Amino acid sequence: MLGKDGRRVHVIERDLSEPDRIVGEILHPRGYLKLLELGLEDCVDEIDAQRVVGYALFKDRKSTRLTYPSEKHHEDVVGRSFRNGQYHFRDRWIMNLSSSVQLEQGTVTSLIEENGTVEGVVYQTNSGEEQREAFAPLTIVCDGVFSNLRRTLYSPKVKRRPKAHRGCAFSLCRYDTQLPFSNYDYIILGDPSIILFYPISSTEVRYLVDVPGNKIPSVATGEMTNFLKTAMAPQVPTELHDPFIEAIDKGSFRSVPNKSMSAAPHPTPGALLLGDAFNMRHPLTGGGMTVALSDIVVLRDLLRPIPDLHDAASLCKYLESFYTLRKVPVASTINTLADDLYKDISCLI
Repeated sequence: MLGKDGRRVHVIERDLSEPDRIVGEILHPRGYLKLLELGLEDCVDEIDAQRVVGYALFKDRKSTRLTYPSEKHHEDVVGRSFRNGQYHFRDRWIMNLSSSVQLEQGTVTSLIEENGTVEGVVYQTNSGEEQREAFAPLTIVCDGVFSNLRRTLYSPKVKRRPKAHRGCAFSLCRYDTQLPFSNYDYIILGDPSIILFYPISSTEVRYLVDVPGNKIPSVATGEMTNFLKTAMAPQVPTELHDPFIEAIDKGSFRSVPNKSMSAAPHPTPGALLLGDAFNMRHPLTGGGMTVALSDIVVLRDLLRPIPDLHDAASLCKYLESFYTLRKVPVASTINTLADDLYKDISCLI
């Protein structure tokens, strides 16, 4: 977006191959609206993204369906679910079409600072043999949940869930499976935790199981398989029970830690944090992509009137408004709902 606005942008990405992730696979309708606002709706084209009109909720063999409110929008404004890696692969392809954007594979190792102002980054090329420096009046750090740069910009308080709800979200993927209610994601309000089913292509369904507790069942010893079959599978709707068991037997477990990190801004001249490097919420709510895209719109609109970004101190002061504007109505709403998921499950029932 900065390239479209005439900025020269140097993107340094650790790995330009297609990512293989189990997060960032759900985009809520508000996130799709942000894609439209950015002119980037092509990012969900040609990747077999699935339309999502709402959620089917299951508890104690009872079910109901909740649809996204869409009266004010075009029928195309619904949620999307997809393979995160394919989305980003498409995103990078679109990025490469801009002559203002230089996309390079490299690993950023540190920020270059002078008298408290970030002036650029130090990075290693793909081979790891050559170390380079890149300078810019504004460095946007968006290196994800396991960011190794965020502590340079502020001291985050990464929270683990309360003891009874610590753990991981474990993922399985099932091919050639169709959900009974088309265009819906599934939430099973189980005991002791939640199961989320959602399509990531026309032939694949992701099963994401929240596994609470301080001690996670071992995959290697078979404890995880036993937990999923005995504790969770009996609560899965009948029509999805057998595919769920088959996915468990197939194995290939993937996991993502259940942690949260509030947005605690520490304005630093010359730098800005974005994405999960800056703000995290519970992964099962699928809000991360929507928050990130909303933040991009806010930042783009703030930077548009400023032709010269080289006055780092003034720019830093000006961008403090970013932290206020991003909160309402998107970031604070999604973060609150994600946190309440574990404080009081009855709010979903």
